[in-house]
Amino acid sequence: MKNWKENVRRVVPYVPGEQPKDTNIIKLNTNENPYPPSPFVLKAINSLGNESNRRYPDPTSDKLVKALADFHGVGSDRVFVGVGSDDVLGMIFMTFFNSEKDVLFADVTYSFYPVWCEMLRINYREIPLDDDFKIRKEDYMVENGGIVIANPNAPTGIIMNKNDLIDIIEANSDSIVVVDEAYIDFAREGQSCLDLLDKYDNLIVVRTFSKSRSLAGLRIGYAISSAEIIKLINDVKYSYNSYTMNSLQIEGGSASVSDNDYFRSMIKKVVETRERTTKELEALGFEVLPSSTNFIFAKHNKISGTEIFEYLKDNKIYVRHFNQERIMDYLRITIGTDEEMDSLIRSIKVLLDKKADI
Repeated sequence: MKNWKENVRRVVPYVPGEQPKDTNIIKLNTNENPYPPSPFVLKAINSLGNESNRRYPDPTSDKLVKALADFHGVGSDRVFVGVGSDDVLGMIFMTFFNSEKDVLFADVTYSFYPVWCEMLRINYREIPLDDDFKIRKEDYMVENGGIVIANPNAPTGIIMNKNDLIDIIEANSDSIVVVDEAYIDFAREGQSCLDLLDKYDNLIVVRTFSKSRSLAGLRIGYAISSAEIIKLINDVKYSYNSYTMNSLQIEGGSASVSDNDYFRSMIKKVVETRERTTKELEALGFEVLPSSTNFIFAKHNKISGTEIFEYLKDNKIYVRHFNQERIMDYLRITIGTDEEMDSLIRSIKVLLDKKADI
């Protein structure tokens, strides 16, 4: 072996959802919003001239930071922005998870969490969800080096009781508690932890523009916390890469935040389709976990998840299947347009009819 190979940092990388080159498909596998972003976004991006490409972008992303601060009613010094919530979370992991104690998160959750820990040499422990795929608050009332909770959780779609979350935050005043709210806009009002930030100085709330704002391709995420915590994250960010956000992200993201009516109307459409599709799948023999997201997590009572996944893929309908213990029979199905979900249901009915004839 070459000597340099002994010093390579080897990790098993995060595997994103498949992005097929074929455009003649129904793509329900990566939780993208089926509707376009606000028309304000394209107008703002098109207004940028060549100067925005020739010059470095604003390293503070001040326009976007201020738009988010105003939207959430906090000071600009309490907002951090990054290249998608993945970048934001990565910076948080680098900044705060540096003790010898284990960082805690669920065994069935966003699969990037353990990847960051492995890459950054962070000690961690995956805590099993209960038999109903829910977090037990008691499991997080132990000594730890930090806590990360996706709420609503992915890939299950289940939202945690807010009072249980408060109990975890209060019981861990010496640890940073990160609540990853990538899907919170699709949940009922009042479920977010943003209103807890003034009370708990160990809390960080992370969000993304990829789901509810239809901007997965623009890559925008953000965190809100205390001014002290945001400064510490920025210190690490500026030590790593001063220019994480480009001009397109800053202008497009700011425009999206300004169009709240459009934002709310698109969420309403997704939620209505989610509820209708849930009922139709249940009528076909699926067990569907209660979802507070823009996807459904479901398994059939007779047919394996692998078989349904392969059948749908052969028929150009892409959903997500995880080859992971406990959830191998489940499929994560992104909510598409009504027409796309109708096509999904029709394809599943054809498969069930074929199985019934065997």
